[in-house]
Amino acid sequence: MNPLVATQDLMVGMYVHLDLPWVRHPFPRSSFRISSPAQIEVIRELGLREVRWAPERSLPERQPPEHAQAAAGGASTEAAAPHPVHGAAPAPPARSTATAPRRAGAPVLAAVDGARSAPPPSAALRVQQAVQRRLQRDHAQASGALLKVLRGARARPQQAGANAQTLARALVDRLPDDTQACIRLLPVAGGDRATAHGMNVAVVALLMGRVFGLGDEELVELGQGALLHDVGKLELPEALRAPPGSAGDAEALRRWREHVPLGLQLGQRMGLASGALTVVAQHHEHDDGSGFPHGLAAEHIALGARIVSLADRYDNLCNPARACAALTPHEAMAALFCGSQGRDDATMLAAFVRLMGVYPPGSLVELGDGRLAVVVSVDAARPLRPRVRVHDPRLPPEEALLLDLARCEGLAIRRSLHAAALPPAARRDLAPHARLTYFFEPPAPQAVEPPIEPRAGDEAGAPEASR
Repeated sequence: MNPLVATQDLMVGMYVHLDLPWVRHPFPRSSFRISSPAQIEVIRELGLREVRWAPERSLPERQPPEHAQAAAGGASTEAAAPHPVHGAAPAPPARSTATAPRRAGAPVLAAVDGARSAPPPSAALRVQQAVQRRLQRDHAQASGALLKVLRGARARPQQAGANAQTLARALVDRLPDDTQACIRLLPVAGGDRATAHGMNVAVVALLMGRVFGLGDEELVELGQGALLHDVGKLELPEALRAPPGSAGDAEALRRWREHVPLGLQLGQRMGLASGALTVVAQHHEHDDGSGFPHGLAAEHIALGARIVSLADRYDNLCNPARACAALTPHEAMAALFCGSQGRDDATMLAAFVRLMGVYPPGSLVELGDGRLAVVVSVDAARPLRPRVRVHDPRLPPEEALLLDLARCEGLAIRRSLHAAALPPAARRDLAPHARLTYFFEPPAPQAVEPPIEPRAGDEAGAPEASR
């Protein structure tokens, strides 16, 4: 039996074990090495007077005071027993300090109970908040530039085309250098739907283009085409810019499909590059020849058009013209995967799933420990282990716990949820906007601590679904 140490005598570097069930503490594992003073504060907030610790797994220089060691030898069972924060009632999930190795800049969060206010944001959390504000600012600037392009496309086509190329090049310049690029969900509300759709498609398409090894100039043309793939809709009446709701309305469908040749004509007047024009002309073609306007077969469809086709269909499933018809990102991915068998190149579809993840950004999920969360970003290298923001009714969204599930041993997603299945408070927190908005995830810093190998019994408190 490991000796006991008073929580007031805990020190950074000590390897401790919490004798609490999984749901009664915020740490990914019950046994871990303390890596920061904030973690000590979390342990004390749990109401424990003493915890077990392993001297042989602790850093050599981190030994408790003599009086703590003496107390460990004669501690009573009563003293070692856990003391819940609110008597016998289960404590709500608290903010975690992520004892599993975490990325630098990930929030270090302290546990709080319902009777106390949240502590001031940590330095790491403030860094995360600054990154989020910068991404929102950069996305707003890019969206404003695209809106200017669309508004000027018909009256000043050459200038609008040049501005679109400048915007596409700026987006390419901020792409991560490696192919394991990530997509970040942004809490952006309102705005012009055509602009938001063009930005979403361009972000996904450029990341896909990088995965397929396109060079910078090819990416610029792909980005220009993705931003303006629906530019022909500017030549249609407002009522015809969305596909008809009824498949039986043949005339409305014919008129809507005219946006492709109209877009090609307008794109030529704008002076778009040849790769961008090809995307505009072919983004509704399919490998099996079922697309329009020409029913092209696989070998006649450009790579860029295939990429934009997938990104366009995915975003239209998540952000349709009629919000009531929206699918969750997880549902949209499943629908796209099932409905695209044979219609799309298998290699292209597999790359898209790897990029977006099985639970794409914006997916509402239940974790293995019962907590509710929204997926905020996905690493293509770990499509089943995204980063999530955990719902905590005591905290504003900008201070909520961010978990990188790739670094949380024993914790995984249990299932995907629809917004309607969430309690009202969780729905307002995790899905406050009808439209999902994506942008490029900034490069992730390295973890500050190497992984801690679990010991037998370390995962005893983990729910069965996540083991």
